[in-house]
Amino acid sequence: MKKVVRITSTVCFAMALAIFTAIAAIALQLPDDFLVETGQQLYVDDNIKAGVLQDKLSGQTAAAEKPLLNGKSYKTQLKMFGIIPIKDVNVSVVETRRVIPCGTPFGIKMFTDGVVVVGLTDIDNGSALVNPAKCAGIKLGDIITHVNGKEIGSNEDLAREVVNAEGEPLNVTVRRGSSCFDTMLTPEKAKSDGRFKAGIWVRDSSAGIGTVTFYDESSKLFGGLGHPVCDIDTGGILPLMSGEVVDVTITSVNKGLPGLPGELRGSFNGSKAAGYLITNSETGLYGMLNSSPSSHSSVEVALKQQVHEGKATILSTIEGSEPIEYSIVIEKVNMNDSNPTKNLIVRITDERLLKASGGIVQGMSGSPILQDGMLVGAVTHVFVNDPTRGYGIFAENMLLSADSISADIKNKAS
Repeated sequence: MKKVVRITSTVCFAMALAIFTAIAAIALQLPDDFLVETGQQLYVDDNIKAGVLQDKLSGQTAAAEKPLLNGKSYKTQLKMFGIIPIKDVNVSVVETRRVIPCGTPFGIKMFTDGVVVVGLTDIDNGSALVNPAKCAGIKLGDIITHVNGKEIGSNEDLAREVVNAEGEPLNVTVRRGSSCFDTMLTPEKAKSDGRFKAGIWVRDSSAGIGTVTFYDESSKLFGGLGHPVCDIDTGGILPLMSGEVVDVTITSVNKGLPGLPGELRGSFNGSKAAGYLITNSETGLYGMLNSSPSSHSSVEVALKQQVHEGKATILSTIEGSEPIEYSIVIEKVNMNDSNPTKNLIVRITDERLLKASGGIVQGMSGSPILQDGMLVGAVTHVFVNDPTRGYGIFAENMLLSADSISADIKNKAS
């Protein structure tokens, strides 16, 4: 009898451990914050239910089925099968949002806020090889914003200050990540031409082609790419000082192959700007457009918990300037907050697109993903070894970034 009890206890313990391990794994996959639309309840899936709600503003507990008004926030507990607690989450109630999904290509002309250090090079002064920038503690990816208190906005600005110093130490202001510091850089005279040099290569601008994800008629804001514009040499996000949006026509496509990503080729249509850039951020490129680049009707923006695995479509332009809707499958949805631009794994299934481009190619980043009549996300990256598959970002994440920009604009105006 004792043996039976021991076996039963061991089995029960093992089962309990397995259940709680699974619950812990599910908790890690779920975000800490959710949005729900006015009058709606938080719904994750058939197995995960929202428990008792607490209104953050009043501190009062409300019935789980009672919908709250826009602008309210509350805490709720997610439970497996409505019984086993998974985790507590924060919920904010928002209005249903509509935007115009685009899929149209746009030309990008951007100028950096400061100059980005993209290379370090030694200077031969006749007796030794020295690198003034390296000696000053400057690294690849650093951004030089000022020299001796003067703002540096271009490569020419920096070159002029180095030459004019005639070998005297320069006080250089450097931005590295979120911090800034000053350092002293002493230019070195090169034996080859007798000119003073800093020993660095810098970049002050970038140009390229991307895809507009959505356009907000009320604010005239657009979001595109779904990921930042990064420096090709350092991989760091280019700090935007100013930039223009120009119309572009796709002229050809280099087909993607396993191990060899393809790309869209296009030409800018004239010099007249169609809009301007405001922010180059982790979730994409944002700015203002004079008008909607797409004739598509507006659609609702899906919240992340409304996105599911299964059939979907993308709007993308691989020829000319008019987008076409192509079929895809959303293979995986990741609601975890760890990476805001890789929330989805998508696979191209449309034979037309597979034949023309091989799948996802560079320049298609930002192509809107539609599911159940809603904008659910945008294509962001291609899998190098499988161009038929790639990552996508939640539309919710991009819209939150756009709303933050819109709020900043209103605050500055007031």
